[in-house]
Order: sequence, then C-alpha cells, then structure tokens
Amino acid sequence: MSGTTIDFTVHQASGASQQRLTIAHLVIAGWTGRDPVARDKHIAELEALGIPRPATTPIYYEVAASRLTTARAIEASGGDSSGEVEFVLLRANGQVYVGVGSDHTDRKVETYNITVSKQMCDKPIAPELWLYSDVAAHWDRIMLRAYATIGGKRELYQEGALAGMLPPDDLIARRFGAGGLPEGAAVFGGTFAAKGGIRPAERFDYEISDPVLNRTIRYGYAVTALAVVG
Repeated sequence: MSGTTIDFTVHQASGASQQRLTIAHLVIAGWTGRDPVARDKHIAELEALGIPRPATTPIYYEVAASRLTTARAIEASGGDSSGEVEFVLLRANGQVYVGVGSDHTDRKVETYNITVSKQMCDKPIAPELWLYSDVAAHWDRIMLRAYATIGGKRELYQEGALAGMLPPDDLIARRFGAGGLPEGAAVFGGTFAAKGGIRPAERFDYEISDPVLNRTIRYGYAVTALAVVG
C-alpha cells in the first residue's frame, strides 16, 4: 500500500502499544457541524476573508496523504496560513482509531480555490491514538481545544464538544457509503469557529480531551513563514 507511514502510540484499556500505521488516503471534511447556526457562523467567518461558501455541507476535500506529519514545526509560504483543530478518524490493521490534528490551510489561496489551499500546507497530527470503540459510547462529551501563540502571547483559539459535529458514522457514510471507512484512510472531521476570528500564529497547540476516561492527547507545532518573492 502506498501512502505515508507514521509511528503512533495507541492507548487502550490494556495499556499503550507502539504501532506503525500506513495512511494511503487523506480526506479533509468541512462544514460538518450539527447545529446549522454554528455552521453558518463558521461559513460567515470565512466569507469575511473572501472565501466562498461551500457547494455542499458537509464537503470532502482530497489531500495527498504525504501531507500528514507529526513534526513539531512546519513551513508555509507567506504569512497567510493558519491552523484548525480537528478530530481525526483513521482505519488501519482492521481497527478504527481516533486522533487529533490541525488542518493547516493557506487562507489567501483559499479565497480562490479551497481544494488547492488544503493541499498547500502540511497537516500536523499528534502521534497518539485511541481506539474508537473505547470512546464511541460517550463520543459527544469529548472536547477539542486549540491555542494560538500570536506575538508571543498564547490564547485560547478554539473550543467545543464533539456534540457539535456530525456523528462519526454519519460523517463517514456521507463520503464512503455504508461500507464505512476504508482500510488505510484518514478523515479530518471538521472544526469550530475561531474565537476572535481566523488569524495566523507563530505557534499552534491543539488537544482532544476525554472527560469520561480522563485522558487527553496534546500536541503542537511552530510555523515558519517562507518568503514569497514572485
């Protein structure tokens, strides 16, 4: 199977194990909110930046799996990119796993071609996973948070419970059908509106927190803006 191979720590009731997983197919889901008011708020937030409304809600963007990275720093062309915390569902070795990542996107390119903008930037993912079967029963209580460091100041950037997003089975069925998530596929599940609006940051930290099993996956990365000379 072609794609990208990443070493993850998988946490489950029996303890943690190291697993090397191959992801061959990466999809970024957008506008996945259950609440149409909250969803439209995020759409309006992007429209304020000149980004057009999506053709459908939800919508699914294909991205090269090689964009997935567990690096602690990424590089992006210019200073117009920013992160978004998202839960990640991936299937490998016959299991469905849950992780957390950032859909880092070039906002300037997004104003004229959203699909291309998704491909412009690396997609950081934390190197830790949970089994979906361990969290499915209390999925809606799981929280996502992100913190942006801007001008040296770290501030809460996004926060919300997964109750605000489409349930995983619905999210996957709308893209892949009744067969479920295919082997080797990963899906970023959507995000929440940014507190104070979308803006670039020199560092982006993100987490997924399970209040029932009392555990959190945290990760983050620095962003270096590369010069645009023509």
